[in-house]
Amino acid sequence: MYYKKVLISLSLFLIYAPVFAQTYSGNKEDINKILANIEEFSTHYMNENYDKLAAAYTLDGKILPPGTNIIEGREAIKKRWTLPEDVDIPHHEINPIEIKIVGNHAYDVGYYEGKSKRPDGSISDFKGKYVIVWKKTDGDWKIYLDIWNGIE
Repeated sequence: MYYKKVLISLSLFLIYAPVFAQTYSGNKEDINKILANIEEFSTHYMNENYDKLAAAYTLDGKILPPGTNIIEGREAIKKRWTLPEDVDIPHHEINPIEIKIVGNHAYDVGYYEGKSKRPDGSISDFKGKYVIVWKKTDGDWKIYLDIWNGIE
């Protein structure tokens, strides 16, 4: 009986481990900076600090949200991320599964999740997948391209 449980647990781990595995390739300091910037992005979003959120992007950054045209430039990006006054994001988390640095660019692929609090107090969960292209600018990593879409 014990061996059967171990075998089942091991089988499940081997099946699902690749889904949650993280692969980072590149200079460790650069990877750590990108990871820190990812965490700051979520913090700025939850704290409604839209100026800092927009500053996470390059001056010519672009976002490609689902169901709309490409949005370009920090001011337009800031406007797109700004929530109505009566909506809050009490939780936002970005979970990269792969980051690969190539010169002064990097790509980042992963999942995001969060919670939205509506004016009536109800909370809804959201989650999705994303691809980000980072660009090293003045020694810091900024988002150049950001595309995402939800999953159920």
